[in-house]
Amino acid sequence: MFTGIVEEIGRVKQIHRSGDGSSMIIEATEVLKDVKLGDSIATNGVCLTVNRFETNSFQVDVMAETIRNSNLKDLKQGSLVNLERAVAVGDRLGGHIVSGHIDGVGMISQFEKEDNATWITISAAPELLKYIVLRGSIAVDGVSLTVAYVDHECFKISMIPHTKDETILINKKIGDLVNLECDMIAKYIEKMVNITKMESKPEKKDISMDFLKQSGFLS
Repeated sequence: MFTGIVEEIGRVKQIHRSGDGSSMIIEATEVLKDVKLGDSIATNGVCLTVNRFETNSFQVDVMAETIRNSNLKDLKQGSLVNLERAVAVGDRLGGHIVSGHIDGVGMISQFEKEDNATWITISAAPELLKYIVLRGSIAVDGVSLTVAYVDHECFKISMIPHTKDETILINKKIGDLVNLECDMIAKYIEKMVNITKMESKPEKKDISMDFLKQSGFLS
């Protein structure tokens, strides 16, 4: 689990593509202070497992499924990425509960400055927007943010100067893809409601000659 509070901006040192998957070496310092093999590090919001590390870098494998459903496919040597270690028991939960299993991608469609804040408009598919609610939480490239506006085509967040300085979001351009992870509570509720509906549905029986005879309508 993660909190969506980015600890460090890392830099992609090397990418090796193999078939539809890849392995990456990412330069970092802060997230490596207590790293162990098998640890999880959220990279642009995607939970990746450390399989090798040195003093100032770590290596991860990226599965084909992750490549298909995230913006990690757009990374290249020199790309900057948001990094966060898995939350430790007893730490303050400064953002919201983030699993690192993204739901899909959105596209940045607008930046707008307002005093010391920066508004970012992100277009997303209906199957993602249905989970996004006004004043709710969402992780954008692994950054925990509050939804300040949402409609049937897009949502907006208002980014404070600290978030701008400590993440890569301000470096994005219009048209860039961002990884989105919606609040998992909404997905669990939807699942439970659908199960309840299925369980409460009356059993349908096909009307046939045998059924009519058994029911006494035919002799």
